[in-house]
Amino acid sequence: MNVFWYMCAPDGAYPWQPEGSRQVDYGYYKQLAQAYDHLGYTGALFATGAHDVWVLASALLAHTERLRFLVAIHPGLVAPTLLAKMAATFQEFARGRLLINVVSGDAKMLGAYGMMLPHDERYDMADEYLQLWHRLFAGESVTHQGKYFSTDGAKLALPVGESIAPPPLWFGGSSDKALEVAARHVDTYLSWGETPAQIGEKVKAVKARAAQYGRELEYGIRLYVIVRDTDEKAWEAAADLYGRMDDAAITANQRFVARSDSVGQQRMTALHGGLKPENLRDLEVAPNLWAGIGLVRPGPGTAIVGSPDTVLRTLEAYQKAGVDTFILSGMPLLEEAYRFGEKVLPRLDVSREVSKARNYTWSTLFDRDLSTVKNA
Repeated sequence: MNVFWYMCAPDGAYPWQPEGSRQVDYGYYKQLAQAYDHLGYTGALFATGAHDVWVLASALLAHTERLRFLVAIHPGLVAPTLLAKMAATFQEFARGRLLINVVSGDAKMLGAYGMMLPHDERYDMADEYLQLWHRLFAGESVTHQGKYFSTDGAKLALPVGESIAPPPLWFGGSSDKALEVAARHVDTYLSWGETPAQIGEKVKAVKARAAQYGRELEYGIRLYVIVRDTDEKAWEAAADLYGRMDDAAITANQRFVARSDSVGQQRMTALHGGLKPENLRDLEVAPNLWAGIGLVRPGPGTAIVGSPDTVLRTLEAYQKAGVDTFILSGMPLLEEAYRFGEKVLPRLDVSREVSKARNYTWSTLFDRDLSTVKNA
């Protein structure tokens, strides 16, 4: 099992409220990185947020020894050759501890960076982007004239494929276009906090799609965790969070996510419908899985709630559905990382190794290129 913890602002006991937010600066990030490394987490997810993930990850690298760095990137915001150079450099300095989380995002967020592509076309662009990525990390000299990107003799100067292994690619997305990109290109397919039954169906769908390319993937999920000594105390902690979810915070977050064209976000919103019932247990969408956090936080808004035994049983339910990687978090990040790291993590068989990048049959993939892409 791979167990990652979250590395991104905002943070705090109730980060959707000014009085519940914590200052997140370089000193605090160092505390987080060293705690995750010390506690034995496989790695940390550097998600897109207020701080640039490449600068942040680079700044924290020297403060860790074993921690893996799962760094989020948005295809197209950085030219593929430059992104590959950045990743190869980090991979060399990190001695193989880099992983790449490919995020296609949503129109509103990417529009702020000048990317105006509609939903499906973003995935077409990502497909072409990742083709170039793989060729560069295979050590090729790449001349390419495509719909979205052009290169003339692009090549990485570092010894990729020899002393520098290609960073494994991780990827999330729930639309049909997203599943196709995952099946063709990535090593680990990620999903937000859906139920074990829902994830089981997704895993089957992605496995079938990947099999068409002769490939096998690993599978992961992003969840919150509220763990206490007993189930009763864990639900009391959830009730404390729930009591802080005021109408203004709920309305603001639901207005924000309503403008997203992300299918994954739509699936998260469907778990709670944007409404706060009087009884928080009405948002228990599966045994010990609570969708309440999605009322005030965008993205993966579900949490495992319970005692260490209950949390373990829930993680095992996801494992039976095909999930082998968990990206977890709690509020605040530091305290909850210690709580989970001391109460649950020692009882798990946690891997500190990164899966090796898989081989790709490029003749098969390039035969299915977009008709507008021409490779020289």
